[in-house]
Amino acid sequence: MKWLIASDIHGSAYYCQKLLDAYAHEQADRLLLLGDLLYHGPRNDLPRDYQPKRVLAMLNALQSSILCVRGNCDTEVDQMVLQFPILADYAVLALGKRMAFATHGHKFGENTPPPLHSGDILLCGHTHIPKCIQHEHYLYLNPGSVSIPKENSYHGYMTLENGVFCWKDLDGNVQNEYLIEE
Repeated sequence: MKWLIASDIHGSAYYCQKLLDAYAHEQADRLLLLGDLLYHGPRNDLPRDYQPKRVLAMLNALQSSILCVRGNCDTEVDQMVLQFPILADYAVLALGKRMAFATHGHKFGENTPPPLHSGDILLCGHTHIPKCIQHEHYLYLNPGSVSIPKENSYHGYMTLENGVFCWKDLDGNVQNEYLIEE
């Protein structure tokens, strides 16, 4: 199974469309969204083509393919218009002998991980910075931000296929890869 993993769309119709174009191009089976779908948040400037109603229509069209966790900018009001669950604080994915704990990153994050076994993976968004950091007991991965990248990073996402995490910009250019060992 091929996953496309992305975070922090923040209501940008322009970048959401680019993400969905990448999803189609990648021919991924599922889209894992790590939160902050519609609202830009008070700490961020408005992203390009800020149109939350268009974003929700684009995402609702893929509702059966989306797994989503709640970001710090996602609310019950957003759930009323989105046709797939968005309010879970985390999702757990089985990756062979490893567990991937997918969350936004504002409650559980790189410096505040949940209880994990040695070798588990913590998937987070929230910081808007793509990362791959091996900690003593877990691997921290962040796809960066679709619409508001920070620290001179790129608008991007990750894929996961056959044990390889691959970071890409929205044009599909590979930025980094990481092979998880079984």
